Amino acid sequence: MAPFGGGMGSSGQVCGTLSGALAVIGFTLGKTEAKGRDHKLMWKLSYRMVKEFEKICEEYGGTNCRDIAGVNWHDRDSVHFFYKNPDSGRKNCVKVIRETSEYLHALITEHFPKDK
Repeated sequence: MAPFGGGMGSSGQVCGTLSGALAVIGFTLGKTEAKGRDHKLMWKLSYRMVKEFEKICEEYGGTNCRDIAGVNWHDRDSVHFFYKNPDSGRKNCVKVIRETSEYLHALITEHFPKDK
């Protein structure tokens, strides 16, 4: 899943956090054999995840990596600034990752609570 970083192969497009969250839902609820079926909740939870991600990213103006991180992954100086400067867009990424993972956890445990 490493190529999800930088907005799909450092293209600045779809944030890898959303891609990763949807991959978790797919791995958890998707079909397990070629002729099998996806769990009936897979599409519903995926849609809810996307909509929540849009809310999480609203303040950045979009859900693409370039909107959130504000870095050109093909410019060495921009990437260096992103990783070394505490005021870079990296703080946005950390916030988005945290909020997304918290929501994903809540979404899955809401429908599949742990046995007591």
